[in-house]
Amino acid sequence: MDPFGAEGELINIHNHFHQGQYQEVVDFDTAALSPENALPARVLALRARIALGQADDVIADVQGESEPELAAVGALAQHSLGKTDAAVKTIEELASSSSDNATVQTIGGIVLQAAGKSEEALALLSQHSGNLEAVALITQIHLLQNRTDLALKEVKAARSWAQDSLLVNLAESWVGVRMGGERYQQAFYVFEELAQAPSTSSIVTLVSQSVCELHLGRVEEAQAALEQAVQKDPKYAEAIANLLVLNIVTGKNPSELTASLRSVDPTHPFLADLAEKDALFDKAASKFSAKVSA
Repeated sequence: MDPFGAEGELINIHNHFHQGQYQEVVDFDTAALSPENALPARVLALRARIALGQADDVIADVQGESEPELAAVGALAQHSLGKTDAAVKTIEELASSSSDNATVQTIGGIVLQAAGKSEEALALLSQHSGNLEAVALITQIHLLQNRTDLALKEVKAARSWAQDSLLVNLAESWVGVRMGGERYQQAFYVFEELAQAPSTSSIVTLVSQSVCELHLGRVEEAQAALEQAVQKDPKYAEAIANLLVLNIVTGKNPSELTASLRSVDPTHPFLADLAEKDALFDKAASKFSAKVSA
């Protein structure tokens, strides 16, 4: 039986993680788990601690461990601390020796994609066998590559065997937000249900709901969801970035939020994109600079 499936004993901790409820994952009572599920549960808890900013502690926790799953977690922690080269080296070694390991596939895919090695990430993730997190990551990578067609194909294939899994619903909603039209509303229903129910609400689901609200033209509702997210964690970069975009859309001064995002996450993709566009604008403007003749 699939431990992450609807009847499996890891379904609750698994859903907590993918709903962004990281503290619930850390606090999850694993005492009653069967021995074979102890390691997968520990991996999720360690990944949740990394998401909560405890990467140094995680590295110390897994040091000296021999399991490929824990080595992969250590690489993810290194990556989160900016030690990208070391993280990639570890993942590439694990990909050579343990490419059939589900944790190596998913964490390896995350680290490789973050390092700009999309094709390597896809090659590793594509070796999965019924690994829904691998499916979700493949979908994300295709969306980042602007290959919505491939992302949609991936989700449709997974839907045929995963049915109503949380990860499939999330992946389908990500594709829906990219495709637009009536799919905005469909994605909104998924994220709103998660964001508003006390048992599933998190900063992640609130931000996802707000993005759908904004696409649907519901600016006030989007702002309310983002402000709620920022109240939960003033240093959550994705909430700040999306609130910044909302301010720009509504004509408000984005300077304060831009500075806040730069303080929290100087390498955030929004800031990198902004810097690139500023440079392109300056380059174009220089061609039209006034020339004064004596």
